[in-house]
Parts: sequence; C-alpha cells; structure tokens
Amino acid sequence: MTDKAFPVGIATGAGSWPGADARESAVVVVGELPHLPHLVELPDRGLGADMIGRAAALLVDLPLDTSTTGYRVAQRPGPATRRARDLLARDLDALEEAWEVAGRRGTDQPVKVQAVGPLTLASQVELVGGHRALTDPGALRDLAESLAEGVRAHVAEVERRLGSPVLVQFDEPGLRAVLDGSLTGVSILQTPRALPEPEALAVLQSAIEAVAAPVLVHCCAATPPLDLLRRSGAAVIGLDLGVLRAADLDGVGELFEDGLSLALGMVPSAAPERVPGWRDLARPAVTLVDRLGFPHTVLAERVLVTPACGLAGAGAQWSRQALRSASEVARAFAEGAEFGTAS
Repeated sequence: MTDKAFPVGIATGAGSWPGADARESAVVVVGELPHLPHLVELPDRGLGADMIGRAAALLVDLPLDTSTTGYRVAQRPGPATRRARDLLARDLDALEEAWEVAGRRGTDQPVKVQAVGPLTLASQVELVGGHRALTDPGALRDLAESLAEGVRAHVAEVERRLGSPVLVQFDEPGLRAVLDGSLTGVSILQTPRALPEPEALAVLQSAIEAVAAPVLVHCCAATPPLDLLRRSGAAVIGLDLGVLRAADLDGVGELFEDGLSLALGMVPSAAPERVPGWRDLARPAVTLVDRLGFPHTVLAERVLVTPACGLAGAGAQWSRQALRSASEVARAFAEGAEFGTAS
C-alpha cells in the first residue's frame, strides 16, 4: 500500500461512532481495523460534533454558526466553529495517541478521514437570509472551494501527526435530494431547484481534484446517482448494499468496468436480533457480482467491506461487533472462500 491508492480487499468503517469518548473510540477503531482505521465522528457530543459541525472545523475563511434551524454562514467564527475546532483537535490528539501505542507511526499504514461532501454541505448550510447555500451558485462554489482547501490542510496535519498516508472520504448522503430538488425551502414558494447533474458533477469533481489525495465518495442513500459518481474522479464509491435495486445493477457494473473499486456496506448499522455470520453478511455481495457476471475474485481485488452507514446510533457493543464482522467478511473474500453461484 502506498499513498497513491486506496487499499482493497479489507474492512473499514463508514465514519460516525457512538458515545462521546474520543480516546476510547480511537483505541477501538485502531484495534479492530488493522488495515484502514479512520478518524471517527462522535455526534453524541452535540453542537460541532455532527457531520456539518465537523465541516465548520475544516472550512477556510468561511465560518459557520447556528441559527434556529441549523448551521449558517457567519461573518466571524462563533461558538459553533470554535467548539467544532476544539472537538476536532481532541479527536486528533486521541488518534495520535492510539496510533503511537499501536506502533504505527512512520509506517505505510494508511488512515482514513471523513468530511461531508460539498453538495450535501451546501444543501444543509444556510446563508444569512435563511436560504440554503445550494440556491446561490456563487455561495455553492465558495463553500466547495473552502471545504476542499480545509480538507487538504486537514490531510496534511494528520499525515504530520501520524507519519502515515491519509485517505479521504467525502460523505454525500444528500446527493440524491440535491439532484431531485426534494429539499425544502424557507417557504413553499422558495423550494430549492433541482441542481442539474452537470453542475453537481463539476462541483464534486473540483473538490476531489483539489484535495490531492485518494478519495472515496460515500452515498448510502437509496437510488444513488451511479453515473455521476462514476465520473466524479473518486477512486472508490461507497454504497449501502442493502438499498441497491435491480435498476442499479447496470450502474454498478459500469463502476467495475471503469476500473473503480467499491466500498460496500454489508454489515447492519443497527444491532440485529442475532449476530449474523460472515457467510450471511457476504451473500448479498456474492449475489451481486454473480448477477453482474464478474468472478468472485473481484470481491478481494476491488471491494472494501464496511458497515451500511455510520454507527453513531448503534451502541458500543454492536459498533465493535460490526467492525469485527466486516473484517471477517473481508478476510473470507481475501482467502477465496467458497460461496457457490447464486441462482
């Protein structure tokens, strides 16, 4: 593994984690994900700790504060931005400590950091007048450029602290809503328009290019825009395997055919009634590649195994088990376990 590509055939996490203890979460993630641990988000800590709050810590010269309805662009850093920066600093301290204890400093062992993608961010952040930033082309551009610059600096800081290569994940759960125009506005007469796909693609492509690190774009929403994601410039596309439909199969096949890798969410994000075995968890992915006509070896050569989405609501016990289960599935793929052929 070098810092030029994403590793494949392994397990990693999707991002968020339960609880509020940065040090405990760092120890667990570094221990349970030996090949690609990640800097977790801990939204249970409240303001500044959620996905949009983390962006407040990363944006350059574009501070955020809160309004009665969410986060809003501000003239100067307010309590939300200051708290977000403080929480991120604590998280980095915790990860650095866990990295040191695990003996990984200065190795080629990669680590992944997550940030909300520019389109989801612009769909959730308000301008001064209360409109979503997505509704203003200039604001959308400025927000995306600020985020990319901040993520690039974040990557450099994490690399400096850990002495290891850093990979980036952009989370775009709101991408479908952005494209469909299904977001609400400040009034029923001011609903945000559907953003044309070429405009959305240009924003995402620019952000990915500006980060200057290998990028995974994660979209766990139903009906993900697979063609847009395929052309985005990302090295890896992250999807929730459980929400893919028959209509998505051709798009998934095109991702593979274009040489992209997939981060497939195979492990439930919420605790099931019983803990499924690795074979049960792997079966939907095996069925997928069978239907697409690819050999099972593609699961080791082009797939990362992840939970379906973030684990913030899962509870400590299942979150740890989810990472273990993901690692078991990835190991089965790597070892060429026999699954037969789906009927």
